[in-house]
Amino acid sequence: MQLFARCTSILILLAPTVVLAQQPAATPQPTTAAQAPTRDTSYIDAQGTARITRIVPVPKTISPEAQRSLSRQVPDQGPPQSLAERRKGTDAYTARARGEWTRLCPNQLVEEKIAGVPVRIVTPDGLPEGNRDKVLLNLHGGGFNSDSGSYTESIPIAYYTKTKVVAVLYRLAPEHPFPAAVEDSVAVYKELLKTYKPNRIVIYGTSAGAILTAEVAARLKQLGLPRPAALGIFSGLGDFGRAGDSLAMYGLRGLSGHLDPPEPEPHGSEYAASTSLRDPVLSPIYSDLHGLPPTLFITSGRDLLLSGTVNLHRAYYNAGVDARLVVFDALPHAFWYDSALPEAIEANHMMADFFVQQLNK
Repeated sequence: MQLFARCTSILILLAPTVVLAQQPAATPQPTTAAQAPTRDTSYIDAQGTARITRIVPVPKTISPEAQRSLSRQVPDQGPPQSLAERRKGTDAYTARARGEWTRLCPNQLVEEKIAGVPVRIVTPDGLPEGNRDKVLLNLHGGGFNSDSGSYTESIPIAYYTKTKVVAVLYRLAPEHPFPAAVEDSVAVYKELLKTYKPNRIVIYGTSAGAILTAEVAARLKQLGLPRPAALGIFSGLGDFGRAGDSLAMYGLRGLSGHLDPPEPEPHGSEYAASTSLRDPVLSPIYSDLHGLPPTLFITSGRDLLLSGTVNLHRAYYNAGVDARLVVFDALPHAFWYDSALPEAIEANHMMADFFVQQLNK
């Protein structure tokens, strides 16, 4: 999320002229302990909009490591972050995360191109001969405008499945809006079909990559291409036209950090650009979902995309898809990126076990 600082201007009267002087905007100050609410409140207006405060303790149902993570203080106000700053910060984070996950999950990683699209190929140490005919296609998270997941989503899954992962470095918005990322992902999938049988391929992703996974599945069906063995949609959505409830309650770190008030009407994003928000590929909840492969959905109780994930799961389920849903208590968006959390290890094993089951059918 981006914050936009407002600059104020004042008039200074100097006879006989009027001079307009700009005063720099003050840096937003985080809420202090003295200013924090001390009691629950709830007001529902005539339109049903809730204006509430809630005192929410850290639950004991999660690991001590997760409890400490949720207790980390993050300012609820802060200066705006440019796209360049976001990408720089994300690159620094992913470089650290690569090292942390590699220590747990040894691998060999190479970068090349498939169908002209840059990819990262992760081969786990100890790849068995019997898994060389299988491949996992990862579509990384990062809000469609950066790469936060091509390491964190591929290294553990490659190691726990003992299967090669191809992470697609698809074109990013706003420079390349929809359908660029879909086109790149489909191009790589089509190229993999020349080497691998479709029932030996899985497509999966987190956050933007989860959204993209559902979009690619819809596009493959439109094109009449063979379906993969399975899908993994981990904290995503399938509907850009209607905002879910959780977006109004949680930020990237759940209940901590900055959160802008929700806008009254859905609006386009830099990713969607001029595409109709009910386009059946951009928002696959509006597409024909019948016949899609078995799909695992994972989200968490303080995930800003909790609503998006469960709504898309329900649509898959109602279409007769073998759609399975796991919701972890209390944890924030994409918590499985954090190799220090026991729940992250559990979630990655859960993903890996599902993929192995489907690939071995």
